[in-house]
Order: sequence, then structure tokens, then C-alpha cells
Amino acid sequence: MANPLKQLAGETAIYGMSTILARIVNFLLVPLYTRVLTQSDYGVVTEFMAYIAILQVVLTLGLETGCFRFASKEGVDREKVFSNAFFLVLGTCLIFFLAVTAFSGPLSGALGYEGFRNIIIYVAAILLMDNTTAIIFARLRYEHKALKFAVIKTLKIFTEVGANLVLYLVMPKRFAANPDHWLLNFVSATPDFSYAIFAIFLSCILCVALLLPDILKLRLRPDGKLGRELLLYSLPLMIAGLPGVLNDFLDRVLMRFLNADPAMWRADLGVYQAGVKIAVIMSLFIQMFRYAAEPFFFQRQKEKGSKELYAKVMNYFVAFCMFAFLFVMLYIDEIGLLLGKDFRPGLSIAPVMLMAYLVLGMLFNVNMWYKLSGKTGYAIWVTLAGLAVTILVNALFMPKYSYHAAAWGHLASYTAMLIISTLLGNKYYRIPYRWGVTALLILFGLGVWGISLLLPEMSLWPKLAVHTLLIVAYLAVVGAMIMLSRRARKA
Repeated sequence: MANPLKQLAGETAIYGMSTILARIVNFLLVPLYTRVLTQSDYGVVTEFMAYIAILQVVLTLGLETGCFRFASKEGVDREKVFSNAFFLVLGTCLIFFLAVTAFSGPLSGALGYEGFRNIIIYVAAILLMDNTTAIIFARLRYEHKALKFAVIKTLKIFTEVGANLVLYLVMPKRFAANPDHWLLNFVSATPDFSYAIFAIFLSCILCVALLLPDILKLRLRPDGKLGRELLLYSLPLMIAGLPGVLNDFLDRVLMRFLNADPAMWRADLGVYQAGVKIAVIMSLFIQMFRYAAEPFFFQRQKEKGSKELYAKVMNYFVAFCMFAFLFVMLYIDEIGLLLGKDFRPGLSIAPVMLMAYLVLGMLFNVNMWYKLSGKTGYAIWVTLAGLAVTILVNALFMPKYSYHAAAWGHLASYTAMLIISTLLGNKYYRIPYRWGVTALLILFGLGVWGISLLLPEMSLWPKLAVHTLLIVAYLAVVGAMIMLSRRARKA
């Protein structure tokens, strides 16, 4: 039997290579956006992306995880599980798409985007395509087809990036020379936030085309009992996931109403998003880890020593995340040059967001207790508590501190959820996490960063050399800790 940790690491690497490549390529859009778009236009892109993220959780109905749960049961027809899940999501998304299309005019007016009715329709179409293909991607993950998953996801991102580059850098001149260009039926003649949304729309069309063979293999095999069981398990996860995604994106929505300067909320939102993008290295690792870890945890559940294995995974995860934290923060001045000059004040929130993402990744690990034990109803209370903290922090401090309050709101919310979920997990499905080791890893990483802040001012190359040595020292100490831990277990 293959070493379970090696299998998890191998699949994480495959998901990781595609995710890292996709995020890096996508991150290259940030220099474009922060130089071509105004702060306000980038804020609008951020606002629409928040709506998409929130609605994606609702429209998938939590069935991605539900598929893993039921397909892993003995005697269950896997084909029927994924087929029922797919058509449940497809039906829900079609109803949503038709409703939004019918009322796109009033919706665009209510949001203050009169004349951009087509953007509302694009957003609805993106949600239709993304959510239905999410079940197909879940199947690829379950079947350990990580390479196929990674290739399609990467091609989707490249399509989005390519469309952005063509629309922003090539088409404005062509539109000016040819006022009757056919693309003007879909986008505006001058570069604005609509180009970014349309680029995502095009990438979703490609994704559906690439997955069409897998979609056509599905057969409509309705099973009322299975459908009800899927929904009874999955809907609590969806409801729980909604406060979770609201924790991630509600600040973008609240800034419209609570920003310190009401006239500048879109501009501040654009600056905030640029700062958040700097923390992308941490968030992308958490995402690629999640793709591989969720089916891994389910499939190892019945094996002897599985809980000890889960605890070991947590410490490896934290050690790597602190490396990502140090990499970003020790080279923050150089990484920050990727942003346009008007957006660089957002760099001030980078350390807070990096630590928030670290805690979020730890929370994902801890939250496996209620997924593995089937007590998914507790997820609702954990995430509602986090949402309450998010709302409280933003309501109290955003009117004074703007997007700085939003960043600290993330860290406070994720920390509260981690504490609550850990306490519940200890009661119902205890996993022997080594919290002392976890805390030591975090404190050591923060200590290395603290040392870098105490160093005297240096010119570029000496500073880079010293900071690189600090990172090497962190890796050496963590490596030594791992070796000593292995020897202690063997002894």
C-alpha cells in the first residue's frame, strides 16, 4: 500500500503546480489592473467578484463534499451519486440564471450600474457554468485524476488572462478605428471594469467545452431517496459555508455602506483588494492543500492511526505556511513593486492577511472532525460565530479605519472559529493535535520576521542576502525539529 502521506503530498504537488501556475499567471493581472484601471474601477471588479464567490457557495448546495461522503460508502453506486448531484445543481443554477436575466435591468440600477445590464447577465452565466462544472471537478478529485483537473483549471486561467490582455491592451485601438466592431455588442468601447468580467465569462465557456465529454457521460438517473440523503448531508455544509464565504467577502460588500470616507468606498476597496492579492501565496497553498486533503481524509478515516495522521498533517501544514509568510514579508518591498503606485498603501495589510490565511488553513484541518463524524450541523454554529465577529469588527472599526478594519476582521473571525471548532472537536471527535508544536512553529516564524524588522537600514542587495539567510535559518531549524520528532517516535 502506498504511503498515505506520500500520496497526499504527490496529489497536493499536482494540484499545487497548476494552482501556483494559475495564481501566478492570474496575479500578473494585478500589475495590469492597478495601472490600467482607476482605484474605483478595480473596486467595482472586486465587488462583483465578491458577489460571485458568495453565490457560488449557495448554488453548489454543498454537494461537492456530499459526493465524497456518499461515493465513499460501501455498496453505493458512485455514478448515481455524481449524476444526481450534477442535475440538482444544474436545475438550481438554471432557475437562478433565468431569474437574474429577466430582472437584470432593475438589478443593475439598484447597484448603481445603470447601462451595464450585460454585466449582470455575464455574472449569472458565470455562476451557471462554474457551479455545474464544480461537480465534475469534484469527481475528478475523488477519482484522483489530479493531472486532468490541473490541466483544465490551468487552461481556464490562461484563457481568462489572455482575454484580459487582448481586451485591455489590443482592442481599445481597434474599437476606436472600427466603431462597428462585433465585440462592441458585448463590451464597452473604452476600457473599464466590464472587460474583466467578460474575460471570466469567456474562460467559463472554454471550461465547459473541455469538460463536455465528462458531462455527456452522465445519465439522468433520478433517485429520490439518494437525492434527499445528499441534500440532508450537504445543505448544512452549504449553510455553514455561506457564513464562511461571507467571512471572506462580506467586508467588500460592507465597504459600500461603512467606509470611513463614503465617497471613496470604491477606491478604498480597490486598494484593499490590491493589498489582499499580496497574500496570494498563502491562500493558494491552502486551496491546493484542500483539493487533495478533503478526499484524502475521508478515504483514510477507517484506517488504524488515522487521527494521529491528521494531527501530523496539521504541523506540516503550519510549518510550510509560516515559510510562505516569511517569504512574502521579507521580500515585501520588492513584491510590492508589482502594484501600481496608487495601490501600494494596501501593502500595510499584508502581514495581517497572511496570518489570517494561516489560521483559515488550520481551521480547515480542524473542521474535518464534523465532516468525518457526520455532525455537519455543528458547522453552522461555528461559522455563524465567525460571521458575528466579522460583522462586529467591521461595524465598529471600518467607519474609522476603512480596509485596515477589514483585514483585522478576517484574523479575528478565523481565530474565533478555530477556537470554537477545536473545543467541539475535542468533545465529539477528538484528534490529538500537538498544539504546543503548532504554537512554537508560529512563534518561531513571527520571531524571524521580528528580527528582520529590528535590523538597520541596508541597501538592496545586502538586505536581500540577510533576509534570505533568515529564511534559510527558519527552514534549517524546522527541518531539525522534524528530524528530532521522528527519532523520538522511533525511540
